[in-house]
Amino acid sequence: MLDPTPAVRCRGVVKTYGIGPIEVKALRGVDLDVARGELLMLVGPSGCGKTTLISIIAGVLDRDAGECEVLGVDYASIGSAATARFRAVNVGFVFQAFNLIPALTVAENAAVPLLINNVPRKQAVEQAAAVLKRVGLAGREHDRPTRLSGGQQQRVAIARALVHNPKLLVCDEPTSALDHATGQRVMELLRDLAEGNDLSLVVVTHDARIFEFADRIAEMDDGRIVRTTTGQAHRTAAHALHAEK
Repeated sequence: MLDPTPAVRCRGVVKTYGIGPIEVKALRGVDLDVARGELLMLVGPSGCGKTTLISIIAGVLDRDAGECEVLGVDYASIGSAATARFRAVNVGFVFQAFNLIPALTVAENAAVPLLINNVPRKQAVEQAAAVLKRVGLAGREHDRPTRLSGGQQQRVAIARALVHNPKLLVCDEPTSALDHATGQRVMELLRDLAEGNDLSLVVVTHDARIFEFADRIAEMDDGRIVRTTTGQAHRTAAHALHAEK
């Protein structure tokens, strides 16, 4: 049973890039609620505003207008320094480009959020190694990111986002570089974490193979959310397809 209190509450969120003839309206008044413990997927064509929206929700991009509260906090009311501290404790972000640091080992990369939160290095690396094991990377803790495949690097990015036990996890295409089996395992892990730890997830994806893991799916187009549906229909269809095989 989902907690009905929103982890994310957006009302009339607007974001515009550029000015004059090069102005691009990325978000045109987005309303969105994400319940605590919910896994919500954002889908829609490229350029429709999905990544802009999750960047605002994660506190890495400022909105131009509207309201956005995350875990009861409005970033605009607390300032940039407090936002950074809040994000370091409460928010995990899986970037589509991974953003791993080549000079650090896999375990050190995954431990970065803990180090930012002043966890002792030895403890942070040990905790990161445990999460790396959960995403299927046991034994690769001492490798550099350049020795990993794209899919393995993506799993490091997911481990890094999870290592500090955030209350909100925001993911930009978390399975795009993963094969089907690995993508399913990663989504099963995220689904289990959401159900067992009051973790809320907002996942941007084009990967129809993972729709079955969503509680709800919000469809975006041209800077707006045009429809929100339950994930049950997708799960039912997926189960029927598996039964036929």
